[in-house]
Amino acid sequence: MTQDFAIQSYCFRNFKDHSVVAGFVRECGCTQIELCAAHVDFSDVSCFDRVIGTYEESGVHIVSIGVEKLGTDVEEARKRFEFVRKAGASFMSVDFNIREVPEAYGIAEKLAEEYDIRLGIHNHGGLHWLGSPSVLEHAFEQTGGRIGLSLDTAWALHSHADPVKMVQQFSERLYLLHLKDFVFDPSGSPEDVVCGSGNLDLDAMVDALKGIDFAGPAIIEYEGDVEEPVPALKKCVNKLREHWLS
Repeated sequence: MTQDFAIQSYCFRNFKDHSVVAGFVRECGCTQIELCAAHVDFSDVSCFDRVIGTYEESGVHIVSIGVEKLGTDVEEARKRFEFVRKAGASFMSVDFNIREVPEAYGIAEKLAEEYDIRLGIHNHGGLHWLGSPSVLEHAFEQTGGRIGLSLDTAWALHSHADPVKMVQQFSERLYLLHLKDFVFDPSGSPEDVVCGSGNLDLDAMVDALKGIDFAGPAIIEYEGDVEEPVPALKKCVNKLREHWLS
């Protein structure tokens, strides 16, 4: 099971220079990144080589992109797959519009097969239509093995779901992880905290992942401290490595 964690680029959304972002990833003690639209316009194919080259030169491997909404516009969707292939990645975190399924599922599956990529649906919380485990079950009943889950542990908590049980429930379709932790104020609003210091049971999560021999990208995400995100991310990385090795 991998211990080389990736960082979700949204953590660095206030910094647009790719060389700076890559430097932050290395400063966190990591060599992998999932790139999001805060840093790359995936509709602009002219930027692909430059962006990918910057991370390659910095020693940071792009393992995934996302979260990208895949719809019924085949050519727009294809651009995302082209970026992933050019980057040498194998995964994409994705979202779908409820009004465009199941047609959008079919388009995504065909492109994923063509490009040999695995797609992980991102469960974006209790207010999102794909945030519920029961709806995810329904989505996977309508799709084949190219579409699975990109499990966001914090947004699972927001949905009043147990992310540990979701690892076990979706073990055969769990392709990516967004390792993130929340605490909640009295109104239920979430706040990002260092992984394992909030409501996420990190010991149980790591045991569950080891129990299914999870080998996909493990992507750390911390959305707080937007002007200085590295110190908290370092704590996340160190805490996660400590639990992985225990």
